[in-house]
Amino acid sequence: MPDLASPALYPVFCYAIGAALVALIRWPRPRAFFALAVPAAALAGFAFLPYANYGGFTFFDLRVGVMRLDALAYVFALAFSLAAFLALFYALHLRDRMEQAASLLYAGAAIGAVFAADLITLFVFWEGTALASVFLVWARRSEGAWRTGLRYLAIQIGSGLLLLVGIALRYHETGSIAFERMELDSLASWAIFLAFGIKCAFPLLNNWLQDAYPAATLTGSVTLSAFTTKLAVYALARGFAGTELLVYIGAVMALVPAFYATIENNLRRVLAYGLNQQLGFMVVGIGIGTPLALAGTVTHAFASIFYTALLFMSVGAVIYRTGTGKASELGGLCKSMPLTMVFCVVGALSISSFPFLAGFVSKSLVVSASADSGRLIVWLVLVAASVAAFLHTGLRVPFAMFLGHDRGLKAKEAPAHMLIAMGLTSALCIGIGIWPERLYALLPYAADYVPYTADHVVTQLQLLFFAGLAFALLVRRGLYPADLRSINLDFDWLYRRLLPGLFGLVAYHIRSMWRAAARRVDYRLDRALVTIYRTHGPEGILARTWPTGSMVLWIAVLLGITLTLTYL
Repeated sequence: MPDLASPALYPVFCYAIGAALVALIRWPRPRAFFALAVPAAALAGFAFLPYANYGGFTFFDLRVGVMRLDALAYVFALAFSLAAFLALFYALHLRDRMEQAASLLYAGAAIGAVFAADLITLFVFWEGTALASVFLVWARRSEGAWRTGLRYLAIQIGSGLLLLVGIALRYHETGSIAFERMELDSLASWAIFLAFGIKCAFPLLNNWLQDAYPAATLTGSVTLSAFTTKLAVYALARGFAGTELLVYIGAVMALVPAFYATIENNLRRVLAYGLNQQLGFMVVGIGIGTPLALAGTVTHAFASIFYTALLFMSVGAVIYRTGTGKASELGGLCKSMPLTMVFCVVGALSISSFPFLAGFVSKSLVVSASADSGRLIVWLVLVAASVAAFLHTGLRVPFAMFLGHDRGLKAKEAPAHMLIAMGLTSALCIGIGIWPERLYALLPYAADYVPYTADHVVTQLQLLFFAGLAFALLVRRGLYPADLRSINLDFDWLYRRLLPGLFGLVAYHIRSMWRAAARRVDYRLDRALVTIYRTHGPEGILARTWPTGSMVLWIAVLLGITLTLTYL
């Protein structure tokens, strides 16, 4: 059994005990500040530890590693700790103990999974993130949120079951449960790969993201944006770096969501599609597998946690003050919410890779790695995806909320704690953009890369300038997709429309065949009744108590089932 005094258990215990105490504290303000102290205390528990394996023990002849602290795990654990602190600061106004406790358990499970040195420990925390995060959706306490949470939980648990199957098969094949690099050469590795892919929102497996994140509470969506998908990126980087298939999966992820983000009216769904698109850059970097590409993946994962959270914070602040997050119902808030607008612009320009902001120094590593590896088409796709991100998020989101047509909404500036949280997150985005070498120094891969060269800066500014000019012309001439009150479906059309339609069609035909068969039996029974009446006279009226045709069919079916079960 593990040593209870081991530093490996401190971060996990810190979040678990903190969540339990949060659930017990009755007073809202002390509870909120206590929750805020938990990620800071957990970070202090591992921030200064030397890189090593901690807390290993043997369980039923299996070597379990509770904490593998190396450069890759450290960067992700640091990002998760900072994100948890900022999200809880943003949520200081919360009075919902369930949501506060779930946020702590969710962050703790994600950090525990990052530190996992074996697949069994990874599975435990992998499922922990699923179980804790669903309460951030259910905390909204509406019928729609309940149904969305059930769908989300089913998909996340499905990912965990796939992971468990893969672990069992891998142990059967190799006798090992070590969490290390794998090849796609067996059913076990494919099952683990698909489990990671579900959480990473691979194409055709991504609808849980766009379904759940906008359905969560305003503060819950900020927390959700930080952990689940980035944990999957970490798992792919740890287990499948250099897998060529990921290059093409990532390229599709980087391009396809841009279309849906452009036509989507719900701004939180726009951000969810934008998040999905940014994951594509990370997946491409993992697939390329060179030190520069992997450094770009880790840097981009770190940076995107904060600028995506900043965008969700700003949209959440607008919803908090106006009651709506629909682009068709917003506009003209620049005068009433100027600070929120400034912070939103920082996040929007960061995701658009504007120089001196976080996205510029992270995304460019992956784009450069794709060019250096000779993948010209992938490079073109990533450049196009960068321009698309500027159009559908960098420009459209701030424009729709603050600079568009004034809808006459009466709104006040966001609460002070929300502004402080957005200000701190903006400072991180700016700090990473101005001093990228501080982040590069933490990377597990050598990143001999200088982002601020004249060619790179000028080229990126040209792309952004012409994309902005195109956006302005399209909007002015009415050619840009209008903000319509609509619900857009992508792959979820399969289970929301196609499958119910097919089921209904099959059920209709079965019902029609059943009724036709029953009518034929009824017709023959009627003929028999007439014959009996004519043969035996009025007393034949008793024959009308015979069962109808449908009853005869049901009796035949039940008799057949009984005989089948008897002789099996």
